[in-house]
Formats: sequence, C-alpha cells, structure tokens
Amino acid sequence: MASVPSLASSVNQRVADALASALPEAGGADPLLRRSDRADFQANGILALAKKAKANPRELATTVVEGIPTGELIQEIEVSGPGFLNITVADRAIISTLAARAADDRLGVPLNASAGTTVIDYAQPNVAKEMHVGHLRSAVIGAAMVEILEFTGEKVVRRHHIGDWGTQFGMLIQYLLEHPHELDHKSGDGDEQASGEEAMSNLNRLYKASRALFDSDEEFKTRARARVVDLQAGEPETLALWQRFVDESKIYFYSVFNKLDMDIQDPDVVGESGYNDMLVETCKLLEESGVAVRSNGALCVFFEDVKGPDGNPTPLIVQKSDGGFGYAATDLSAIRDRVTNLGATELIYVVDARQSLHFKMVFETARRAGWLNDDVKAVQLAFGTVLGKDGKPFKTREGETVRLVDLLDEAVERATAVVREKAEKVGLTEAEIVENGQYVGIGAVKYADLSTSAARDYKFDLDQMVSLNGDTSVYLQYAYARIKSILRRAGDRKPVAHPELELAPAERALGLHLDGFGELIAEAAAEHAPHKVAAYLYQLSSLFTTFYDQCPVVKPDPGQVVGENRLFLADLTARTLAKGMSLLGIRTPEKL
Repeated sequence: MASVPSLASSVNQRVADALASALPEAGGADPLLRRSDRADFQANGILALAKKAKANPRELATTVVEGIPTGELIQEIEVSGPGFLNITVADRAIISTLAARAADDRLGVPLNASAGTTVIDYAQPNVAKEMHVGHLRSAVIGAAMVEILEFTGEKVVRRHHIGDWGTQFGMLIQYLLEHPHELDHKSGDGDEQASGEEAMSNLNRLYKASRALFDSDEEFKTRARARVVDLQAGEPETLALWQRFVDESKIYFYSVFNKLDMDIQDPDVVGESGYNDMLVETCKLLEESGVAVRSNGALCVFFEDVKGPDGNPTPLIVQKSDGGFGYAATDLSAIRDRVTNLGATELIYVVDARQSLHFKMVFETARRAGWLNDDVKAVQLAFGTVLGKDGKPFKTREGETVRLVDLLDEAVERATAVVREKAEKVGLTEAEIVENGQYVGIGAVKYADLSTSAARDYKFDLDQMVSLNGDTSVYLQYAYARIKSILRRAGDRKPVAHPELELAPAERALGLHLDGFGELIAEAAAEHAPHKVAAYLYQLSSLFTTFYDQCPVVKPDPGQVVGENRLFLADLTARTLAKGMSLLGIRTPEKL
C-alpha cells in the first residue's frame, strides 16, 4: 500500500503553496512548520522570508492566511506576534489520516525514496576472550539501527568484525598443540546455554594456562612466536587449530547473543582474518597513489590536524617497519571489500567513542584513496561508556570488568520477580512468568542503552531499569499489555474510526502523536539515532495513559460510536508501540 502523508506534511504543503502565491520569489521556501503548545502546529518561516524580501512580516503572514482554505484539513489558522502562523487541524483530518495508517501493515510509514546499501559493523567480540559489559552497546545499538534502516527500505548488510587474528594466537595454538584435549566438550546434552558456558570455561582455562607458561617458560615462548609465523603463512595444521578457537568462541558468542534475543548469522561474521588476502594489495595501492609514504621503514599516512604530545604529526601506520600489518591495514581492506564487493553506499561503524581518532584517520585515508567519496560515505556511530551507579566505569566489587552474561542473568532475575508480583492478577502461568521475565529483563537492558543518545555515557541501574514508573521499557510493555487487555474486555465491540466525531483534547494529543510515527522513523534512520524512537514511544505511552484516564473506552460506557473510535485509537497505539519496540529489539508480551 502507498505511504500515508502525515498531517504535518499536508499542512506544510498548504502553507508552502499559499506562501509561493503571496511571495512568488519565495517559491519552494520551507515554512518551517513545527508542533506547538499554542495550536497543533506553528509555521515560523515567514519572518525570515519577509526580511529577505523587505516586506512587512505580519502583512505577508495575513496574505498567506487568506490563501489557505479551511475545512477538511485545517480548522483554523491565525497570525500571531510578528508573523507566526498558529494552525489547528480539523478533528476529521486527524481520524481520517489515522484510519488510512491503520489500514496499512506498515502503519503508513513511507519507504525512503533514495534508499541504498548500508553495511553496519557492530557486535564485535574477540575470539578466545569473554564478552563483558563493554560489548553490550555495540551489539544493542547496531541491531536497532539494522531494524530501523531495513524498515525504511534500505538494503542492510550486517558485519561482525570479530577479533580473530594476532600474536596471542601463537601462544594459544602452541599450547593446544601440546595439550590437545583442552577444548573438548564434556557435556553431551546439546543444551546451547550449557555448551556456551562450557566453551567459555574451556577458553578461559586454556588462555590462563598458556599465558602462565608463556610468561614462565622461555622455550615455550620461542615455540609460540614461531607458531605466529606459521599462522600468518597459512600452515595447514596451525590454521586448523586456529579454526578450533574460532569455532569454540562462536559457540560461546552465539549463546550470549541468544540471551540478548539477537539473531547473529554465521555468514555475517567476518573477522580480521577475513581480510588477510587483501592487506598486501591495500598497502600497494596506498603507496603507489602517494596516499601513504615510507617513514623509518613503516608505511604511514600523515594528517595536518593530528599531532602527538610533542607537536609532531602522528601518522596512521598501515604497515609496520618489520612488515607486520596493524588494525589500519585491516580496516582499510574492509572498506575496500565493503564498497567494491558488497556495493555499499554507506558504512556505519558502531564502535566505542575512544576509537574516534583511529576511524577519523582511516576514513580520511580511504577518501584520499578514492574508496570513499560523495556517493559512498562512512560514519562512526560512536558510543559512550556504561557506568555504575557511582558514575564510574561499571566494575565488579573486586574491580573486574563485569561479565555480560552475568549482567543479563541478573536483569532477567530482577524482571521475573517484578512480573511474578502481578502474575496472579492477570492470570499468568508459570511458563508465561518465565518467558515474560526474559522479555522484560532483556528489554530493560536494551531500552536503558537505547533511550540514551549513543554518544553519552549512561548509568547501569537495574532497580531503575525494571521499574514500572518512569522512562523504562517495562512502562512501555505494560502500556501495550494494558491496551491488549482493554481490547479483550471490549468483547464484541470492535475498533472503528469515526471521523465525524468531535475529539477530546487527550484524543487529539494522542492522535497527532500517532500521526508523527513515519516522520520520526525517517529522522531516526537519517541521523542514526535509535534513542529518538525510544523517546517517541515513551511519549506515546504517556499520552495513552492520559487519554485512558480522561476518556472512558469500555467502562463507564461512552456510547457505541465514541467507544468504537476510542478503541480504534487504543488499537493503533498498540500497533505503533509493538512496531516501534520491535525496531529496538524489544518484545511486547500480550499479558503482563
């Protein structure tokens, strides 16, 4: 079905047409329409246009108003102050537009006419290392951006750039070669969670043992270093053992991502090793084009605005003086692959803000080389740090980094207790309590992350996250479940739009907010801002609460036609909440 023009866009067009008629030289000018407390919308653009045309702004505004018909779309329009337009839309227009949205599976949200191919690099754990709280934000923010962009019609390619290469693998492989059964699984029950925990336990034990031997035994250290050379040369036995580490780590990764209710597909996992075959050519292309130069034997790219503490330029080192390759060579090769082979028109890197300088230098190098240009852009969706309640980086009492799996388990445990408190009242079975506890706990963790602008740090406070009050996912999930309960209680009475009705203030406020969903999604996609979706949904839930308090839906009986219209508003609110929450990767239980 075709997308439904929002009330804002329809009103904007009417004002723009009248403005072009009153002031022909302003044809195509933006009336700067905004939501307003004084009316439904306010047009603020006339002031600047009048100044430019040396016209009286209030007179121009009055002429514009005379050219705008009132009736089906606009109920009234008045000139305010020095030339602002306060516009109130007709009740009929609100319900008619919402009815068109309700008739569409996409809720009338348009597809992006200029959609392209975006490669999103997110959820990047390291092989043979435990996932900790620092891995949370990349996974959650990246997964939400995938959903939001796909919903706008973008072709999205997921990439999980796992750390699966480097000198530490020499130590690990050599130890495994000498202790061949260290990665064997003892549990044969096929339980994914058990095998995930076992995989990590094996990897942890092996890492600690190999590190202890590496630090204490010079002969082992020599053998381990030689093994790195074998790995880089592609020696078959060494590669086979390296692959075992990768496979074992994936068992663990996938068990954690499964807890996070995230779908990570094996073909999308392309680690550092995936670009090994491109590194030499990448260096050759950069050197031959003059983008990179040799400095003390290393291949470097210099920048005017990047200097070290001594005031001298700090280069991006693509190849070290000993011939080894750093992260830059891999990242630049990945850009080449994503642009050339995957046809990307945009690259999004969901990476910690502390790596901003590295990516700034990598992107600028790729631009100089011609791999990025006006048609292909790259952005870092940089995120801040997860803090404890004390405002310091989140650690255990012992000062250790918090394991991600422990954090998720505790969130589910707390949420299950909250769900259990109300379970009897809504008639939940034990299985539903457990399932909803998962949805609420994981939803709470995701929402706390996504309701904060990615660039900002945020405090991880589980008590607050699973609270039924305030800006939490549980508040939104309860709003959805409450609407579902209302619809069930309505019995035979069905949601039906009645444009002929006069609307109460709370109905109008809810309706106008519902109508803004499509524009909100377009904005969140363009700005890579999932927190804007969270903010919209929280406001939607708050507006519904006010509507429900002020406008009887089922009891006391508001009358058939009024009741049907209010059920219609409630039903569309539930559908919008469910769609918005799904874009954030959060489930909406029917009963809670």
